[in-house]
Amino acid sequence: MDWLDQRLGIKKLTKVLMTEYWIPKNINFLWAMGVILLTLFTALVVSGIFLLMYYKPDAKLAYDSVNFTIMQEVAFGWLWRHIHATAASMIFVIIYIHMFVAIYYGSYKRGREMIWISGMLLFVIFSAEAFSGYMLPWGQMSYWAASVITGLFGKIPVIGPDLLMWIRGNYVVADATLTRFFMLHVFLLPVVIIMIIGMHFYSLRIPHVNNQEGEVLDFEAEEKKYKEGNKKESKVIPFWPVFLSKDIFVVCAFMVFFFYLVCYHYEFAMDPINFERANSLKTPTHIYPEWYFLWSYEVLRGFFFNGNLGLVVFGIVQIIFFLLPLLDNSPVVKPAHQRKAFQVWFWLLVVDMVVLTIYGKLPPVGNNRYVGLVASLIFLALFFVILPLISRAEKKGA
Repeated sequence: MDWLDQRLGIKKLTKVLMTEYWIPKNINFLWAMGVILLTLFTALVVSGIFLLMYYKPDAKLAYDSVNFTIMQEVAFGWLWRHIHATAASMIFVIIYIHMFVAIYYGSYKRGREMIWISGMLLFVIFSAEAFSGYMLPWGQMSYWAASVITGLFGKIPVIGPDLLMWIRGNYVVADATLTRFFMLHVFLLPVVIIMIIGMHFYSLRIPHVNNQEGEVLDFEAEEKKYKEGNKKESKVIPFWPVFLSKDIFVVCAFMVFFFYLVCYHYEFAMDPINFERANSLKTPTHIYPEWYFLWSYEVLRGFFFNGNLGLVVFGIVQIIFFLLPLLDNSPVVKPAHQRKAFQVWFWLLVVDMVVLTIYGKLPPVGNNRYVGLVASLIFLALFFVILPLISRAEKKGA
């Protein structure tokens, strides 16, 4: 260690990143979601490497390489595929929990804007990573979901048709599209994710982690108390070993649940229609993306009377969460249960997104269309009308 320390400054780095990086005591298990996400990303990378050994990125071979070679011929191939598919779905469950915990406790405010923005960048890139991976099994829903979603780029004014051709590599979704998405999924997007994860952790270092009450802490004073032995009086704990050991406990408990899903309920992460071979001449009765995209997909469909308007609104909702620190510029940094109007807004947002998700998987016929339209309008109003009004009212009362 001394030899390494002389050449790499290991001890100083350990102090900066771990033993003297201070975390507020006043937090709960929901603050462990970030470490769970890192664990799930690791599981995706490791399982992806094993799957990569047998997967064939070819339109004629991809389906068989997944459903026969990996699932039936390779020892424990089914296990690695189940781990990969379950982790891909569970990572979005945890991302949404992580996002809404940050919103609930106001962790995107008061100097923490870059933490929020880098986190939302991760959400966007993970979404692209998931979409590119969904295409690789080359099943029916993979093929047609890719056809519909890439088709959206063709509706962009002026550059749309050329952009669509560039993305697909063909006039239709075909072998060239598969190889492009394969490259994105196994190389480019994972590299970008790793870089943004580093940026996200770095952005946490300066303003420090938020706490349950939104209390402003004098970290230097609290650090001094801890070092002097007044650990009970100090309001902070070191990242290592105290905080991270608690995180590891939460991760272990989560992984028990995760492997229960992998072994007994993996089907929740796999669409039955996707076990049919891709057929460009047989359109499924109802096309929809994976569950974690359904809420934004329903916003796109919600404006059924005007496709161009739906596309514009769809573009807006892709960046709307980035704007949260600007739309909620109230100086009040407290959990939602201490901001009564904001608490109502928060739960309305959760319910509205659940409704959008449910109706996003249903066929857009009859009353379903109008529910999607109303839920989409409510979603926009929550961000662009109600939240600024709450923020303005809190400014006056501050």
